[in-house]
Amino acid sequence: MPAPRAALAAAILLSALTLAACATEGTSMPSPGDTSDTSPSARPPFRTANPAPLGPTGSPADLPPAKWEAIVADLVTRGVAGEPVLVSAERVEFSDGSLGCPSPGMSYTQAIVDGYRVVVRADGRTFDYRFGSGDEPRLCER
Repeated sequence: MPAPRAALAAAILLSALTLAACATEGTSMPSPGDTSDTSPSARPPFRTANPAPLGPTGSPADLPPAKWEAIVADLVTRGVAGEPVLVSAERVEFSDGSLGCPSPGMSYTQAIVDGYRVVVRADGRTFDYRFGSGDEPRLCER
């Protein structure tokens, strides 16, 4: 009797992941030289816990202020002059220490990491930031 339950749970999980992948808006296609594993058996880099609502001023209501300030400061160091606009902010559970954005040749802690994925637009460009447990942003450049 446990085998049918496990099969049903696996089918539900696969369906949910498929729907989530189809619902992703603004995701870029891999470049021709991209060697990342896109097979269905690949482990997703993160799982969304709850999308963060925006506050009345358009600031991220669920994002700690220190994280937003760190993003703004990082953009300044990158020479981005425009005012950053929040596109999305969500709490996520990353599958490992790469925070869903691994660098080739690097190894990462193999443990679930609670964090945030924050996407902002400034100067006509989109920036995808990741946070683990701290307030230091990691720009995900794929």
